[in-house]
Amino acid sequence: MNRFRKFTSLALLWSFVLPQALMADEGMWVYNNLPTKALKDKYNFEPTPQWIDHMMKASVRFNSGGSGSFVSSNGLVMTNHHVAANTLAKISTAEKNYLQDGFLAKTLAEEIPAKDLELNQLISIEDVTEKINKAVAPGLSPAEAAKARQTAIAAVEEESFQKTGLRSNVTALYQGGQYHLYRYKKYTDVRVVFAPEVDIAFFGGDPDNFEFPRYDLDLTIMRVYENNAPAKIETFFKWSAAGAAEDELVFVSGNPGKTSRLFTVGALDFMRDTRVPYLLAYLQRQEVFYKLYAEKGAEQGRQARDELFSIQNSRKVYVGRRQGLQDRKFMEAKQRAEYELRAAVAADPKLKQYEGAWDKIAQAQKAHAKIMKKRQLLDVGYAFNTRLFTIARHLVRMADEDLKPNADRLPEYLDSGRGSLEQDLFSTAPLYKDFETYKLGVSLGLMVEQLGEKNALVQAVLKGKDPLERAAELVANTSLENPAVRKLLGTGDKKAKKAAVEASYDPMIELARLVDATARKLRKEYEAQVVEVERQAYSQIANAVFAIKGTSVYPDATFTLRLAYGQVKGYSENGKAVAAKTTLGGAFEHEANHGTVAPWKLPKSWTDAKAKLDLKTPFNFVSTVDIIGGNSGSPVLNKSGEIVGLIFDGNIQSLMSDYLYTDRVSRSVSVDSAGMLEALRKIYGATALADQLGK
Repeated sequence: MNRFRKFTSLALLWSFVLPQALMADEGMWVYNNLPTKALKDKYNFEPTPQWIDHMMKASVRFNSGGSGSFVSSNGLVMTNHHVAANTLAKISTAEKNYLQDGFLAKTLAEEIPAKDLELNQLISIEDVTEKINKAVAPGLSPAEAAKARQTAIAAVEEESFQKTGLRSNVTALYQGGQYHLYRYKKYTDVRVVFAPEVDIAFFGGDPDNFEFPRYDLDLTIMRVYENNAPAKIETFFKWSAAGAAEDELVFVSGNPGKTSRLFTVGALDFMRDTRVPYLLAYLQRQEVFYKLYAEKGAEQGRQARDELFSIQNSRKVYVGRRQGLQDRKFMEAKQRAEYELRAAVAADPKLKQYEGAWDKIAQAQKAHAKIMKKRQLLDVGYAFNTRLFTIARHLVRMADEDLKPNADRLPEYLDSGRGSLEQDLFSTAPLYKDFETYKLGVSLGLMVEQLGEKNALVQAVLKGKDPLERAAELVANTSLENPAVRKLLGTGDKKAKKAAVEASYDPMIELARLVDATARKLRKEYEAQVVEVERQAYSQIANAVFAIKGTSVYPDATFTLRLAYGQVKGYSENGKAVAAKTTLGGAFEHEANHGTVAPWKLPKSWTDAKAKLDLKTPFNFVSTVDIIGGNSGSPVLNKSGEIVGLIFDGNIQSLMSDYLYTDRVSRSVSVDSAGMLEALRKIYGATALADQLGK
């Protein structure tokens, strides 16, 4: 596919869709459609095909929900501490808490295998829009169209997987306006090499999260293996010892999770008035209960820490999104832009076929509102918040889905993704029954609150017991914490597997069977009445804009690899200038200014090494690069493709970026490569590791 399509300014292309003109550094660009002309015009930089291919293949995606990069020829991978936190928690024990205390492997033999972690390296992208759209005949109902589309997607993925052996995923772009096939090489033997203490990886804790200035070493280094030896990596990033210079052009290659910048006013109204308040209330409730469990003791705190951090981080994100959606100027501008686009469509006889798209999306929001709470509880699983139920549901659904032709299965049970599913399902990661009991009891309580204790399904789930009592019974009597039991139920002859699951008296399996029909029904309604209706309508809107202005535009984020660019630059907040960079010395000053108490207490390793450090070394910096959740762990690179930083956060103003980007005050936050090297060499004594970076 041509990587150098003619670039049209997004300000012109989406002037009808976005409420303001394209900011200079806006965009999360797909690798097969980069804004080469804009880069040339503003920065006098023109990426070559070789540069693009190198940037793409040196980047990796974490299946746990983040980004990373190859940083050596012998398999080293750099990411954030908070991206690796799930892995660090799983390899920790009551005696050795690697998440809290950090870790350094001094030899290859000391590197610790991760539990159920998969890294994906993007190898190629193919536009398969025509193949997918051709399968959806005119006149089909939404349910029939969804089925036809999914069948086509499954066929494309399976054909690609059989032909290449690569993980193959079809992704909808432009809310369904295009479909691209992404092929990935998988790495499943991943080992932990280095992680700092959480007190410096998350220095300042929740109060400093999404703030700047920052002083965090949010870094973890892993290594990928093949055939039980460090993988030989041909495409990796070199390392800049100098770090990022102010006003320098920098790039971020990562996997932004999800944005909603092309949403209609109707969809944004639903997010503001219904979905975001519901999710925010849920997260706030979860945070309270997780804190209560963590306060029971040191071991309970260790078990809960990673999930509690994730909840707190998400809660703060949704607070920012709510504020953005309540911004009257933004919503009024969005309304004006939408009115202008609809008027242009109505005035063009060739485009009048798209007139009803906005109304269809509005109707989809109404349908979503009717089933949202029940679907979140029973299908998404808010009512059954334990890893044990997730395992049981997979086993129950696999037994059903595997008897169907591949193309007729739910997407998560397709043959093309079976390896990844089984790696997660049969993981040996530890499960703590006390914690699982507590989480399940809290979530069953939520089900009672929202559906009512007289609800027939609620009564069938609880069996006459209160939520905590029922949770204790379920967790105490299940055997699914044992990977060997899961394998017995999840592998082998398909018919025998189905019979074994149906005959199982495991209480968690019985619970999954009990709620499965209702959950599937809700999922089917959601996909037919909401997802498919929106997909067709947004595809029409995209086609209308493409007809008016062309197709050179970045799509909303989809947790696929994107390239963003910008400059290292400070900003102004409340009339006060905020410098672009902090220093290692600033971390000690920040600690003193807060009384040297948690979460502003530096680890002993740092205070012991203070005299050896060059305190003027750059530590964290901000840039105008356009990022979102999922970009965490992405490398920050200069024009030469050298590591100058590591994305780990955005400032509070960036939280609105789900709906709108502005480079006036929105900033991404990174660890400087110079600061990382100084810490590795002088604080952690990791000279041998530092010497491998970029080589």
